[in-house]
Amino acid sequence: MIKTLDEIAKFINGQLIGDKNIFVSQISPIKKAKEGDITFIFDKRELKKNQANQIDATCVVLPEDIETIFCPKIIVENPKLAFARLLELFNPTTLPPPGIHPTAIISKDAKIGKDVSIGAYVVIGDEVEIGDGVVIYPLTNIGHKVMVGNESILHSNVTIYDKVKIGKRVIIHSQTVIGSDGFGYIKTGSVHYKIPQKGEVVIEDDVEIGAGVTIDRATLGATVIGQGTKIDNLVHIGHNVKIGKNCIIVAQVGISGSVTIEDNVTIAGQAGVSDHVTIKENTIVAAQTGVMKDIGPNLIVSGLPARPHQEEMKIKALIQKLPLLAEKIKVLEKKAAELENR
Repeated sequence: MIKTLDEIAKFINGQLIGDKNIFVSQISPIKKAKEGDITFIFDKRELKKNQANQIDATCVVLPEDIETIFCPKIIVENPKLAFARLLELFNPTTLPPPGIHPTAIISKDAKIGKDVSIGAYVVIGDEVEIGDGVVIYPLTNIGHKVMVGNESILHSNVTIYDKVKIGKRVIIHSQTVIGSDGFGYIKTGSVHYKIPQKGEVVIEDDVEIGAGVTIDRATLGATVIGQGTKIDNLVHIGHNVKIGKNCIIVAQVGISGSVTIEDNVTIAGQAGVSDHVTIKENTIVAAQTGVMKDIGPNLIVSGLPARPHQEEMKIKALIQKLPLLAEKIKVLEKKAAELENR
């Protein structure tokens, strides 16, 4: 795809400094960019690593006018957002055309919307409702009484158990399982008696769920993933969890049953959340943190157990001094013993 700098500047709402009629054909990393490419500088730290004589691109998108860059440039308020939008412009996503593959197995009472694409060996159960413009890639299995909203995308090998409700424009990546039984047992003697899991899962609009994610159905009621929330790969979400709007859940997070996560919460990689805990709005949970009681709102927490990040950093600094403190204690003990002997 070839675009003029004027077209690009208008598309990303930027201020162009330079010839508006120059053409570019692709986006490239700054160190590999050449004539005909457009590249990005996201902040001043990156500029220091890439002085003017190292930038061979035809145009640079950046957050402010930097006089040492002599090629045409486009000034934008948010370079990362501009970068994402130009990636979409130069590399548009190609979806399969509407149609149903002859090997797909679809229940007679399933309702299939307009312009739907259903791939090879897809299985769709009874009383399923598939909205308009939905794309279901090969080998996906959809159970009974499932609802999938308009323009959602289910990648290959996704498994959707019975009674799951998926909103509009939801993206679910390969190998994800939604609606499997919650992990609930009662110990009677030496036997673990299974608690039937009869609830459902609700995925609201504009959610994206990564590959290899498991979201358990509720025992009763619903496990809920709020509108606009984004879930990374290899995350486990237990039964009856309620996740609010616009949350970020990073890879390898484990969330136990009946947890409530309010709006705009970020949980970083490999963090764990104990059952029946509430994480209040606008809280950031650092990587490998263990959340064992209610926290937030508007906090950054880290450590095991989770505590305010500054407090945890002070504790970590003291722990690093323990070997030195131990040596000092030995010296003091020796001196105390000498005084006692006198």
